Amino acid sequence: MPGIMKYVNRIHRSMGIVYNNRLREYGINHCQHPYILLICRYPGITQEELARSVCVNKSNVTRQLASLEGEGYLTRRPDEGDKRLLRVYPTKKMEALLPHVQEVMGNWNSLLLEGFSEEEQNKLLSMLEVITDRATKAAHSTLRSNERPSGEKGGEIL
Repeated sequence: MPGIMKYVNRIHRSMGIVYNNRLREYGINHCQHPYILLICRYPGITQEELARSVCVNKSNVTRQLASLEGEGYLTRRPDEGDKRLLRVYPTKKMEALLPHVQEVMGNWNSLLLEGFSEEEQNKLLSMLEVITDRATKAAHSTLRSNERPSGEKGGEIL
């Protein structure tokens, strides 16, 4: 059986082109839409929670949040109980952008599922959920296995 990633990657790259085109006027790109959805859904989410949810490393989250913050879409504040944690909150500008992001996503989904019966759509989504769950578990397992025990210093020659 041919690898499915060829198709998944092509869909993702195509989505990036379409989203970038439709979101350009707002100063955001296709990589930032998951952050907008999560921050609006969970105001006060931590950067670490965002990294886990989006399945990217913390430096990518920091970079994307800095860009969104620079455009006035969010604010970051230290956690009241643990000052090392930064909590992320949407601004009114991000809340106003959310419906447009959702519209772009809805239009994209409609385009991709056009011509499929409701039963076919549900079956496809069900299978994709299973595949996504497996991929996410593998990624999280890999990330956990790459973490160093506390106190161990990486890259230093002692």
